[in-house]
Amino acid sequence: MFTIVHTSDLIANGSRTVKFEGEAYDSEISFFLVDNDPGQGPGLHRHRYDETWVVLSGEVLFTADGVDINARKGDIVVVSAETPHLFRNTGSDRLQLRCIDAAARMIQEWLDDEVDVAA
Repeated sequence: MFTIVHTSDLIANGSRTVKFEGEAYDSEISFFLVDNDPGQGPGLHRHRYDETWVVLSGEVLFTADGVDINARKGDIVVVSAETPHLFRNTGSDRLQLRCIDAAARMIQEWLDDEVDVAA
């Protein structure tokens, strides 16, 4: 069995970011295809599962468990389950990330008043 999903059907909140939740497609992973402008990114949150990002273009500042991590094209960042984290496009160009969640359905616990900023 196979499924083809058109990314144009998965655009999150009218942004350029695509949100894929595997549960609807019998897949055990979920992911975001992040496409953020400078300054954009989600607020502090955590998940019950591990999360992995692959930086495809741009510059990004991750904060994980209170530690700042600068990353750019070609870098891979991994956070363990329950680790508070956020990221922000710190470059002057668009940021493109693949954000892979080790879960069939995304569950985010927001930890501050700032919520998703076009992530």
